[in-house]
Amino acid sequence: MIQPEVPLDDDVLVTRARAGDLKAYDLLVARHTASAYRTAVLLGAGSDSEDVIQEAFVKGYRKLSRFRGESSFRSWLLSIVANETRNLHRSRTRRDGLVLRAAAANPTSEIAEDDAVGAVLAGERRAALVEALRQLPERDREVIVCRFFLDLSEEETVATLGWPRGTVKSRTSRALTKLRGLLDREEVRRG
Repeated sequence: MIQPEVPLDDDVLVTRARAGDLKAYDLLVARHTASAYRTAVLLGAGSDSEDVIQEAFVKGYRKLSRFRGESSFRSWLLSIVANETRNLHRSRTRRDGLVLRAAAANPTSEIAEDDAVGAVLAGERRAALVEALRQLPERDREVIVCRFFLDLSEEETVATLGWPRGTVKSRTSRALTKLRGLLDREEVRRG
């Protein structure tokens, strides 16, 4: 009787990769590429997202010996992606501001309503949300993206952004208040 193959958890794959098993690191890359890409896009890397995550995976492999396991491998990797995205932003600062291109990276989304009016309204709400998110300061945008767009826990957000827990809590609260204010202003403007 053949036993079904049990997927290896990240800790086992990290241990193997540290020992030089490139296939183990390939499995980690395959497992976390989608969330790394989403993170880069939502933090504003836009069309450079693939370059950002490629650089993050290379740096992750080189620094694998520094991974202490205090957080999950995913959180550790996403913190590298966030840092690489910040590096990209620093190189872009000479241009006219930062732009979040999440809508351009994924213009189609599932719309629950079948009727055309519902689709138009959903598109307008999504566009208003993305526009309001673009207007937030970078650190506010980062915490909102981690907590609500990437669905990271508070602990994962702490590890990803490298901030103290209290900072994550307070910045999340303030960022949500700012985002609500921007969305309310947009609602009033449209009438």
